[in-house]
Amino acid sequence: MFDTFTPQLIELFASSFWETLVMVGISGAVGALIGVPLGVFLRLTDHGGVLHNPALNRSVGGIVNAVRSTPFIILLVAIIPLTRLLTGSSIGTMAAVVPLTIAAAPFIARLVETALREVDHGLVEAAQAMGASTRQIVFKVLLPEALPGIVAGLTITLVSLTGYSAMAGAIGGGGLGDLGIRYGYQRFLPEVMLAVVLVLIVFVQALQSLGDWFVRRLSHRL
Repeated sequence: MFDTFTPQLIELFASSFWETLVMVGISGAVGALIGVPLGVFLRLTDHGGVLHNPALNRSVGGIVNAVRSTPFIILLVAIIPLTRLLTGSSIGTMAAVVPLTIAAAPFIARLVETALREVDHGLVEAAQAMGASTRQIVFKVLLPEALPGIVAGLTITLVSLTGYSAMAGAIGGGGLGDLGIRYGYQRFLPEVMLAVVLVLIVFVQALQSLGDWFVRRLSHRL
């Protein structure tokens, strides 16, 4: 078994792990930049929100739900033209970032919206009574109070993206998923597949533990 892991294969493991980190990191960051404001918007325009607008909320929420309900493997294929437009290719690590980001943004938006719902409405009413603007309510009341829940949601998203990134490897997205498919499956090396799975498990555990630690720290500060 150990003879399988030649220096070249070990180096390939390292580069594939780096590709997975890049895919998860970039798509998670960009997805958060899109998803957090989108989640705030959905909460503000929802029933009881300071910008209550049912029609607009349903329209945007419908788009979010449509993307969320699309299986990731179908999304990968469906947006190939967009991926080629943005990255110049439909395969490779950066190409995989595009569908991963599109999958992450609405997922984060709903998690952020849920976290904001948990904020005591009395705090918002008190801020409004003191003449706070919508911007002040968002940045001084809603986001600070909901921050532990938002961080927990982002942690869940990163864990999900790790699984999605492995799936992207099945169509040439790079990363550990691609390594597992090419060597573990196509070349009949089950020990490589097992090693990929173990690395992904350890990586996910590390992500979850780090996220939980941040949530505890933030909860103690509130």
